[in-house]
Parts: sequence; structure tokens; C-alpha cells
Amino acid sequence: MAEACEVEILSHLGTSDGSCIEDTYSWSESKKLDHNKVVGAVKSLEGDGYVSASPVSTSFYTLSGEAEDIVENGAQEIRVLSALCDAGEDGLSMPDLQSKVGKLACKVGMGNCMKNKWAKKNGAALVAVVKVEDVEDEVRAALLALKDKGGDDEGMDAKVITGLKRRKLISLVTRKSMSVCRGPSYAPKRVKKAADLTKEMLDSGSWETVPFKPYNFLTLGEKVGGGYLHPLLKVRAEFRQILMEMGFEEMPTDKWVESSFWNFDSLFQPQSHPARDAHDTFFIKEPASTVSVPEDYYERVKTMHESGGAGSIGYRYDFKREEAFKNLLRTHTTAISSQMLYKLANQEGGFTPQRYFSIDRVFRNETMDATHLCEFHQVEGLVADYNLSLGDLIGTIETFFKKIGITKLRFKPAFNPYTEPSMEIFGYHPDLKKWTEIGNSGMFRPEMLAPMGLPENVRVIAWGLSLERPTMIKYRIDNIRALFGHKVDMARTRTAPVCRFDSAV
Repeated sequence: MAEACEVEILSHLGTSDGSCIEDTYSWSESKKLDHNKVVGAVKSLEGDGYVSASPVSTSFYTLSGEAEDIVENGAQEIRVLSALCDAGEDGLSMPDLQSKVGKLACKVGMGNCMKNKWAKKNGAALVAVVKVEDVEDEVRAALLALKDKGGDDEGMDAKVITGLKRRKLISLVTRKSMSVCRGPSYAPKRVKKAADLTKEMLDSGSWETVPFKPYNFLTLGEKVGGGYLHPLLKVRAEFRQILMEMGFEEMPTDKWVESSFWNFDSLFQPQSHPARDAHDTFFIKEPASTVSVPEDYYERVKTMHESGGAGSIGYRYDFKREEAFKNLLRTHTTAISSQMLYKLANQEGGFTPQRYFSIDRVFRNETMDATHLCEFHQVEGLVADYNLSLGDLIGTIETFFKKIGITKLRFKPAFNPYTEPSMEIFGYHPDLKKWTEIGNSGMFRPEMLAPMGLPENVRVIAWGLSLERPTMIKYRIDNIRALFGHKVDMARTRTAPVCRFDSAV
């Protein structure tokens, strides 16, 4: 279509040296071409110097829907007067008049009839004072005249035009078009200029005759914006730095699918625990089961569950292999912690004290609200050493949180299947004006550590917290769904400041 427009334009301008297109709109109408396409073609030709163009502005009046109805059926006041004249001396009541001419026509027409003194009130009725034959429908006549002239008001009474505008029967429209004449590089046929020098041009030698588009070597390229880190990743990077400064080593956590054995059983969590139900955990359909686990360790874990050990009587139930081998989306990164502790206990040369941490994604089948998601990031740390105590755990947690600027902490006794004692960690959210649970902690139970083969006097202290909630406190976000998920404002990623925690120690 654009090429056809170009051909028509160049052909028209080629009829004589002085040929031009006065108005592209009327010219497009005569040629039955889309005016927008014609304008696009003119601009393209102008860029290569084939034509010269100047803007043309045409103002005219258009009739509203109500005005078109008046042209068709007459002005409302004429219709009202006609109905009153037909009713005779008794006139018409308002309901009867509305039924005759319509509610809208009655409202407008009655007012104008009264204003022109064509009708009067007679009790509840409206009675005609003049005959309809004696008055002229000036409004319809003016609209017809305007329409016949294509909306041009030249030669018309200015008061009439003002009256039509006041009644919102007409509106002024300005149409933009172009006037086109020959340009400095006019030719009856357009030759496309090449934008690039190609190998084929060099091989054939056509580059010597092919016209090229001019190059502007001073033009700057479009500004390329750099990538932006999500606020979660900014906080994650800061947490990693802090934990490494505290002497922790990062655990490999790139495996989201785990077996129930590592996620639950190795942590001394019974197979009947509610957290292992489908309404709390996402189980994998395919492959539904893991291939293998360390068999000797499996047997020791099974024995601990069924009959106990290390001072415990166990849970006293039949430990099922098929339940332990079920695959799932890990509900916590503690599944990795148990594997690291097992390797630590069975490494060559025996156990050595170690500090581990991880920051990665976990999955829970939870109801989403302002502070909970079914998919979130867990920060976990653990220290394995000889003769550790609850005081060591509290001190380590307080040191970590002070390094990220959170000094208002509370600890609440809690229950976890694999830690004893256990504590919930609460931090104060300055915008929500309340204490928010930000983590869990405890000392791993002997029933969990003994099957791994760790020495009896080795204690493991551990804590876990979500990455999202400290990020919410840091960036003053009161709804977790505004931080992570489909409702996230992408502009926040671009405008979020660098995460830097002011240490309180």
C-alpha cells in the first residue's frame, strides 16, 4: 500500500514542472487512498529529497448525533409545537407530550417553545400560542446549510453558529494534512538507497553505482541501560558477605528436588508428621521416588525412628521405605544441612568443627497473605563443634542480626521435631508496628546426629529465616506480594537503593 502511494504521488507530480498536491486529504479521497498511508509515503519521500512538503491545517464544523436527528426530523421545538397544535385548545399535559415527541425532545423543545413564546402554561397543560406554519425551523435550516457546505461557516451569521455551539449541535474540528510539491532530488521513479555495504556489492562492483543513505557519524546510539538486581538479590549478596565475614562456608543448594529421607527422616521427623501431608508439601509426580540413599545410614535412621537410641525411645512405629523415598520440592534447606553433616561425620580423618550457611529457595504449600508465600528464600546457618550450648546459639544469632542493623529481637520457646531446645526469632517491623516472626532456631537433637556418626560431645546449633522478611523491613515493604511474585512493580527493581546494612556492633 505504501509503495502504491509513492507511485501515485510521484506520477501526479510528474505531469508538469509546477504540479503539486494542494491538500493530501482531498487528493487521497479522489484517488481512493488511505490518507494516513499517503502521509507516511510523503514523509518517506521527503526524507530522500523526492518531494517537499508543508503542513496544511483545515478547520470545519461537524454535526453531532442530535444535530443529525434535527436534520432528519426537525428541531425539538418545532416537533413540540406541532404536537401542541395537533392537540388543539386543550393542549397536552407533560406526560402526554413526552409520549408524543419523546422525553429528550420534550425537555429541550418545551424550553425553547416557552423562550420563543410559542406556547404557554394552562394549568397542568401546555398550549400552543402560534401555529406551526407561522414559524420557521431556523435551527434545521442552519444545520442543513452547514452540512451542504462541508462544515464551512463562511457567509453564515456568527450568532447562529454561536447558538448551535451552545446547544452542542456542532463542534469545530481541525484536520491536519500536507501540501506536496517536487523536491530537489525529484525523479519519476524512486530508487531505494542502500543502508549497508555488503559482500555481494563488493563482489559484483555494484557498490560504485548504488546510491547509499547518508551516514551521520555524529549521532549517538541509543542509551543502553545496565541490568538491575532485584532487592532480594541485593539483600542476599549482603547476607552472604556478612556470613562469610563470620567464618561461615556456603553449602551447595542448587538441588530443589529432594527425597523425603533427607528432607524429613534424617532430621528425626516422624513419617506421620502433618508437615509431610500434601496440603503442606509439594510432592513430585514424575519421578515420584528417589533412586537411592546411603544404605547403612538409612538403616541407622530407621532404627532411631522405630526403637530409639542416644537416650531416646524413638517414635515406635513401622518406618516405611516407600515413604522415605518420595520426591518433593524441599520445604527447607535443612535437607542440605543434614547431608553436609553426614559428609562431615564420615569424611577422611574424622569430624572437624565447621560453620555452614545457605541462602536459597524453598517451597511450602501455604495460604498466601501479606507475610507468607508458598515459594520463598531461606537463610540458614549452622555451627558444628564440641560442647556448644544454647547461649552460643543466641549469641551467634544476635551477632548476625546486629550486623544487618536489626537490634530489636525476641526469642520465644518453640517445638521442632529435630531441635531441642527450639526458639522462634521475632524482629520488630517499624511500618507494621508489630513484632514479626523472622526465623526459627534450635540445637539439633541427638536422635538426628547419632545416626550420622558424629562424636557424642559434638553439638550442632542452627537457625533459619526467610530472606523476604528482612528485605521487607529494610525496604519498608508491608506486603510480601509486592516484593516477590506476579504483582511486583518492576520499577522498584530499577529504583531500589544498594543494600548496605549499618552494623550495630
